[in-house]
Amino acid sequence: MKFTAEHDALRRTTRQFVENELNPFIPEWEEAGRFPIHDVFKKMGNLGLLGICKPEENGGLGLDYSYNLVVAEELGRAACGGVPLAIGVQTDMATPALARFGSKELRDEFLNPAIRGEYVASIAVSEVHAGSDVAAIKTTAKKDGDDYVINGSKMWITNSLQADFFCLLANTSDDKPHVNKSMIIVPAKTAGISFSEPLNKLGMRSTTTAQVYFDNVRVPQRNLVGVEGMGFMMQMMQFQEERMWACINAVGGMEKVIQQTIDYTRERTTFGQPLIHNQYVHFRFAELMTEVAALKALTLQACEQHIAGEDVTLMASMAKLKAGRLSREVADSCLQYWGGNGFMWDNPASQLFRDGRLGSIGGGADEIMLGIICKLTDILPKKQKK
Repeated sequence: MKFTAEHDALRRTTRQFVENELNPFIPEWEEAGRFPIHDVFKKMGNLGLLGICKPEENGGLGLDYSYNLVVAEELGRAACGGVPLAIGVQTDMATPALARFGSKELRDEFLNPAIRGEYVASIAVSEVHAGSDVAAIKTTAKKDGDDYVINGSKMWITNSLQADFFCLLANTSDDKPHVNKSMIIVPAKTAGISFSEPLNKLGMRSTTTAQVYFDNVRVPQRNLVGVEGMGFMMQMMQFQEERMWACINAVGGMEKVIQQTIDYTRERTTFGQPLIHNQYVHFRFAELMTEVAALKALTLQACEQHIAGEDVTLMASMAKLKAGRLSREVADSCLQYWGGNGFMWDNPASQLFRDGRLGSIGGGADEIMLGIICKLTDILPKKQKK
């Protein structure tokens, strides 16, 4: 992919934002278990960073998806994974379907302020028994007059405790699992919504994540995104952009940790010489850098195809699988070279070790990615393909 001067300018803007507005405060936010999301998002909205490829009529920049990935990669240079994750939920998980299929009234009410950074969005899909298996969700939205009445619960919901609205996936009929689901925008302050205590997570500590309960929650039927029964399809479309975003964001994070570890091994002396002078050590860095570069190339190839209007399910799934596993490999290798310092909580490699582990779970687990890859290639015998 050929990047333009406009890509480079957006990259500089995002990098400066990360260095000046995020990284100095991240240790405090990690300790607190949350960050001032509305303040941060408002600053991002003022810079145009929350609507890169959203329609101009809604306040977005109307650029193609490659510009969004430039921002995602630079956000990966933040000193934790939680803050970038919260931003990615806003831009690439909770609002793409709204931007593509929502009515003008719905976009004006919810998308426009989300792009300005005035509203925080959250995606409410996963349930206790239905993570990667989206078709198994049980939350219902039944018509009553001009409203939907929603009952059920959602689990592992990022941004939930600070959200202004949810993009909710619910069953709106008793039809088959892939055609009975719809997306509905639900304001977070609607009566009947309650939350668990913040979930005590291994990583991504600076984001607020909780279980969300819907008890006879009533919202107007005009809050439906698109048409009934198309929710599963919309979510599958959102997944492809979510996965590309996650991959390139992981690239930014891995590149940063590798460089930080290289710098450390240049300074750390063992047995009379810098640690990096050991051939095994600098060869290992070369291997890791090559793997990260390959992942980046794969992700950008998927992006090019996406911009061209092609189906990138296979390519995005391959990249997602590789990103989750490579993040673990990079974190573990780099942590080792920090020695005892790598076992400390505030070490950059241990931060990646914790935060990066979500990459093989969220947005479709590794096993789901493997299943998709098998189905879309000739790996499985013909009789096993369904």
